[in-house]
Amino acid sequence: MSKAKDVLKQIKDEEIEWVDLRFTDPKGKWQHLTMVASVMGEDELEDGLMFDGSSIAGWKVINESDMILKPDLSETWIDPFSASPMMIINCDIVEPSTGDWYARDPRTTAKRAEAYLKSTGIGDTVYVGPEAEFFMFDDVRFEDGYAGSGFAIDDIELPTNTGKEYDNGNMAHRPRAKGGYFPVAPVDSAVDIRGEMVTTMLEMGLPCDKHHHEVAAAQHELGLTFGTLVQTADRMQIYKYVVHQVAHAYGKTATFMPKPIKADNGSGMHTHMSIWKDGKPMFAGNEYAGLSEMCLYYIGGVIKHAKALNAFTNPTTNSYKRLVPGFEAPVLLAYSARNRSASCRIPYGAGEKAKRVEFRFPDAMANPYLAYSALLMAGLDGIENKIHPGEAMDKNLYDLPPAELAEVPTVCGSLREALEALTADHEFLLKGDVFTKDQIEAYCELKWEEVIRTETTPCPVEFDMYYSM
Repeated sequence: MSKAKDVLKQIKDEEIEWVDLRFTDPKGKWQHLTMVASVMGEDELEDGLMFDGSSIAGWKVINESDMILKPDLSETWIDPFSASPMMIINCDIVEPSTGDWYARDPRTTAKRAEAYLKSTGIGDTVYVGPEAEFFMFDDVRFEDGYAGSGFAIDDIELPTNTGKEYDNGNMAHRPRAKGGYFPVAPVDSAVDIRGEMVTTMLEMGLPCDKHHHEVAAAQHELGLTFGTLVQTADRMQIYKYVVHQVAHAYGKTATFMPKPIKADNGSGMHTHMSIWKDGKPMFAGNEYAGLSEMCLYYIGGVIKHAKALNAFTNPTTNSYKRLVPGFEAPVLLAYSARNRSASCRIPYGAGEKAKRVEFRFPDAMANPYLAYSALLMAGLDGIENKIHPGEAMDKNLYDLPPAELAEVPTVCGSLREALEALTADHEFLLKGDVFTKDQIEAYCELKWEEVIRTETTPCPVEFDMYYSM
């Protein structure tokens, strides 16, 4: 049976009423078109459906608007939040005039990255394991207008609520600032919410192994285990969707903003990566911490191109409120197996199969398809050009004296710097037509709008510092 026949049989057997065709825009947001299941036949599933690409920011102009949503039938999911049975199918974007993948489609960028890896002969599979953190709040209010702007957040866990009067009394159990890692309930108030998130993802077929409270009050993480690059990016979109939906069902609101709270830890998306070939782990060897020379070159490539990578791995102005030197943030471009202050860490793992590298600077505002692809391309450039990362730094980098600290390179300090770095350093991304120059320019154009809007908007802190001077 064809894949289309299999899907149609599942639709019939499970009495599916809706087919939700989903795709990811350049900024990383999941978008969808919901079709009545009965109108979906083999032709629609195999050939795709037309839609207006000009309505998606960063894609087609109005006079070139027609595009094809082409379902990828390799994996489908049943949406647990739909009131009536609905099947989710991820789609790639196809040019109707040529039948080629659309160069600006993030998901097909990830497919091209996997294909490029195979073409190099370096490996045939790249595994990616993300650790995406998020906050959940009870109340979030914000405004940005002509005559004023501001925001306010609240949650039962915030340490600012120790003196608040509640109708049923203040139960007092809540984490303090930087005190959320790992006290049990009732200090951890969201055990059941996170449990339902993980259970939901397991029921959808995602590989999950744990959940826990994070360092900040109201901050959390779910354990999504590793998969191939496209597979993991697909799963990260589901991860975020489930987090938002389950939080909403409990009367809470979730955000993957890296730094919604000034005085507490920010949220990241530590990203583990390894390359395999013919079923063998290519990152295992006899060099530092049991790594291969290939793995060290991979790290060297990521460190070399890190500032350009930031445009994809840390793609918001808010991202750089987390990546601030002098705080416990992974800003220093060094590698180590012994401490978490380095932006590239070698996690301990028993046996060769566990050998991998963890990049700690990305955050979950990243478009996963673009971020993982860019990291892979930087690493492959390091391997191809034998870029050694230098000596490992097995000491607490946060405590380095100023003179020594000045010798350690850092990630970007702003989205502006990251976009400028990407403009200057992107040739490594163009190999194998994985990324295209047009795609990078269109992406940067979208992101410059965010930079300009933020840089030209007064904020409350400036009133506090300057109004009476």
